[in-house]
Amino acid sequence: MQVAEQRDAAVAETVAQVRAIETDEGVNPSSLERIRAVLLDLAAQTALFPTETYPGPEDGKDNRLYPLSIDEDGRFALYLNRGSARKDTPPHNHTTWAVVVGVRGEELNRFYARDDDGRHPGMATIRETGRFNVTPGTGVCLMPDDIHSIHMRGNDPKMHLHMYGLAINRLDQRLMFDMEAGTCKVFPPHRDAR
Repeated sequence: MQVAEQRDAAVAETVAQVRAIETDEGVNPSSLERIRAVLLDLAAQTALFPTETYPGPEDGKDNRLYPLSIDEDGRFALYLNRGSARKDTPPHNHTTWAVVVGVRGEELNRFYARDDDGRHPGMATIRETGRFNVTPGTGVCLMPDDIHSIHMRGNDPKMHLHMYGLAINRLDQRLMFDMEAGTCKVFPPHRDAR
């Protein structure tokens, strides 16, 4: 069996397990930890994700998002995020659950709490509450309202699996936050999102 066929089979089995966990347990921190464990098993099979199959961004400054599996209705979307030498995202939420696990390289996640009540559109006060460096064998779980940002440095290949409860191109209400300005606005989908 070729690598692509092995990858497709492993991805299909992983997504089936994720689907079953959410169906059985709903969306809560415990179920997301179980989903993370399933994704870590897939991420450990690094031979399924050769760097030549998933090249980094041509400009070396952004990241590329490769869809691995997206349900027809947009549910249960799994992507491979291929990072670059320097990439920062603004703090943002997802409006759906998300789990990120490491395949290669490092992806620093910063976490934030929102201190305002959200009653004033376009305004938001957030503060950093913690950090976690996602590396091979580790991952983070995010509930729909959790806020995080991603930061990548160094020239090593960076590959991380990003699993969402809904395809990223359907997340049209997620917010990105500007800490200094105390504002927020809709965060458009990643340019590679499908």
